[in-house]
Amino acid sequence: MSQELTEKLQTQIQTALEEVIDPELGIDIVNLGLVYEVDLSEEGVCEVQMTLTTIGCPLADVIINDVKRALLKIDQIKEVKVELVWYPAWDPSRMSRYARIALGVKL
Repeated sequence: MSQELTEKLQTQIQTALEEVIDPELGIDIVNLGLVYEVDLSEEGVCEVQMTLTTIGCPLADVIINDVKRALLKIDQIKEVKVELVWYPAWDPSRMSRYARIALGVKL
């Protein structure tokens, strides 16, 4: 895959993930700092390592399904695997400046 195509695909993936909104907080998962790693294989399998703000999040399935739905809209992605990871633990310092302002969080 060419460097130009790779960069375009990375932008598409980032944009798609920014469309996934945490239903409780109303902010996207990228700005919340929930996405830790994204890998895309040559076969079109996209693996996402992410976390949630709390381990017992009752909306985990909703968020995971939204991630899959958003990424599968990208032509080069044929399958999405989401792995929830708990290390490093999420904390508000992982949020973008935008998310901290929107939620009134001061660090």
